[in-house]
Amino acid sequence: MRISIIGSGPGGLYLGILVKKVRPDWQVELFEQNQADDTFGFGVVFSDETLGEFLSRDPESYAMIADAFAYWDDIRIRYKGHDIHCGGNGFAGCARLKLLQILQARADAVGVESHYGVSIDPATIEQRFAQSDVIVAADGTNSRIRDAYAAAFEPVISPTRNKFTWMGSTRPLSDFTYFFRETPHGIIVAHCYQYDRDHSTWVIETTPECWAGNGFDTMDERQAARALEAIFAEDLEGHPLLVNRSLWRNFPRISCRRWTHGRIVLLGDAMATAHFSIGSGTKLAMESAIALADALVEHEHDVPAAFDAYRENRATAIEITQHNAAVSLAWFEHVACSWDMPPQQFAMMVMSRAKSITWDNLELRDPAFLAAVEDDFYRNYAAETGIDVAAERPTPMFTPLKLRGLTIPNRVVVAPMAQYLATDGVPGDWHLMHYGARAVGGAGLLYVEMTCTSPEARITLGCPGLWNETQEAAWKRIVDFAKANSGAKLAVQLGHAGRKASTQLGWEAADHPIADPALNWPIVSASNLPWLPGESQAPAELDRAGMNAIVADFVAATRRADCAGFDLLELHAAHGYLVASFLSPLTNQRSDEFGGSIDNRLRFPLELFAAMRAVWPQAKPMSVRLSATDWREGGLGEDDLVAIARAFKDAGCDLISLSSGQTVPDQSPVYGRMYQVPFSETVRNEVGIRTLCVGAITEPGQVNTIIACRRADLVALGRVHLTDPNFALRAAAWYATRAVAVPKPYLSGAAQLMRETAKTRAKQADLQQKAKSPRHKHTDAVSVAAVRNS
Repeated sequence: MRISIIGSGPGGLYLGILVKKVRPDWQVELFEQNQADDTFGFGVVFSDETLGEFLSRDPESYAMIADAFAYWDDIRIRYKGHDIHCGGNGFAGCARLKLLQILQARADAVGVESHYGVSIDPATIEQRFAQSDVIVAADGTNSRIRDAYAAAFEPVISPTRNKFTWMGSTRPLSDFTYFFRETPHGIIVAHCYQYDRDHSTWVIETTPECWAGNGFDTMDERQAARALEAIFAEDLEGHPLLVNRSLWRNFPRISCRRWTHGRIVLLGDAMATAHFSIGSGTKLAMESAIALADALVEHEHDVPAAFDAYRENRATAIEITQHNAAVSLAWFEHVACSWDMPPQQFAMMVMSRAKSITWDNLELRDPAFLAAVEDDFYRNYAAETGIDVAAERPTPMFTPLKLRGLTIPNRVVVAPMAQYLATDGVPGDWHLMHYGARAVGGAGLLYVEMTCTSPEARITLGCPGLWNETQEAAWKRIVDFAKANSGAKLAVQLGHAGRKASTQLGWEAADHPIADPALNWPIVSASNLPWLPGESQAPAELDRAGMNAIVADFVAATRRADCAGFDLLELHAAHGYLVASFLSPLTNQRSDEFGGSIDNRLRFPLELFAAMRAVWPQAKPMSVRLSATDWREGGLGEDDLVAIARAFKDAGCDLISLSSGQTVPDQSPVYGRMYQVPFSETVRNEVGIRTLCVGAITEPGQVNTIIACRRADLVALGRVHLTDPNFALRAAAWYATRAVAVPKPYLSGAAQLMRETAKTRAKQADLQQKAKSPRHKHTDAVSVAAVRNS
């Protein structure tokens, strides 16, 4: 096989090494437009895990890299005069030029034919490499090959908001350090790490407003370095900042819908980038090189099959890394929202910003760091609420939350989940069992499923309602049982399905019309737009008389909810249902006073909320569920979300419940663990209102992280509670807290759970410590000592 690699970054070089090492008879050639000793930037970062992968794939190159890197264990955060560090983070830094020289030498040793100072014209690539079986486009972020074949690769290139510049310094650093500095125009952060005995990398970023306000838009790179030296004077300790094409720019977030075109395959930054704040760019490139090498060797007689295997191996990993990077960079773009945090909470936010590190992870990495975070949380909680829980140490998720006259005993929430088992809107024995079990399972707040305000408001024939006395009595039976046997508070979510009404049960063909046409009923929405064109009914556009009738139905249901004993009332204004259809420009195409601007689109939802708030007891809180984004171009954006949340806050809302999507069927959501938490964080910190978050939250450690970092005030779990009604009880046992009420018949079981969980936790912690990647201390002892003693 003949393989031609265009680009000699770490990914391209490592691919050549691995392929040639296993198949020395193959012809592997590499072409690079720069000279061999040209490089841009300063240092690169690897984790213990990545270094371990290098060790297993090519011990020779690993040994050479290990001799060149500087190792550190701590992450240090310098914030408002405070110096906070968190240990247990195994990383290594290496000069980018040194890494390239090592890989170049190794490539020469295994027989890769390297050609430097050779520019490849993408227009002639097919003819020039006519004899090649595989052409690898590893030509970086600004890939000419990718751009020349953009119609085939379909790249999506999105510049991020913040400005950044990549500099170096002679300032030695013992740890990976974040330096945060406030200027009159905003906050500037430096991401810094040692990469050899005498040098450290300084990647500096800030918002475009701060960048322009400080005059960086008019400076060349040397002038910018001098200005930054003044801002970070205390942190640089007299050392200069060094430049090497250190131009201010926006980081490009790149992904490609397709990775191959004929014989051409993308690799490294040409295919996908990950923001520098999680330090995974070189890691992504080299790990992808490993996968491509494996695929080519395994399928040496079938290149298309090799390309398919490469994609299958790497697609999910790259998607996860890019998602984590996007969340991380978003936090740095909005760092001002966390600037009022006390030091330990801010440090916790920095450590957990990308969601991969949680409360439980940090307890394993650095128990002292987490203990300080926890102490800080209890102090701030006591100052805010007057409640001192420091002696009990229940962890943040088991602290009470007060909303108006309601005290919710802990932050765990059972999310509203449709059961589709009501008869004529009446909840029955299934609902008593279902909600009763989850109430005694320890959650602080339990939502019943979306409850409809009229027969026509139902999603399906199996949805419950609150439009008559029979339904009210049935709900009262459930609420009374839950309150008599648990500490849980009960919430009802009132809603109208709008254009998504009159559809099949959730486990049938959800969102499709009822199969028997005779059972369907007329539907309404903000505009005359069917959910599924050509299949769903076209809803009638709601007129003033219809709005009045809807308001009357919701007001009547609100009164019944109070009589049934519910503690909290929520207006469902998400997921494309009736109220949500007014908010989104995708579903509201009205030309009257209820359409157009965000103020007009809010008009009817606010009118409805105000009518409900007027009859709901003032001592009881109200919430609104919102779709933070429609996951489709032209839909709701962050500015809309903030405006909507602020309007409901001003109208008397106490809690915003954040979800997303389901507004239109052709949405393109980006899923991942805790994927909706950033929406909650934005609303909570920009609008200044309590929030509830939900979405792919599955572990107690995640709940604690979210609460401790002020990303939400309540955390709802849906599917987890379907299979584990006792999630909160188990979490309380895990953290050895007795902050959860246990029914008397279950006391002995809870005591046993506490004992056995303590044993399990101790064993698990021991196993995890033993399974940690070995620290790669094969570096030169003098170099390590120089770094450690700095």
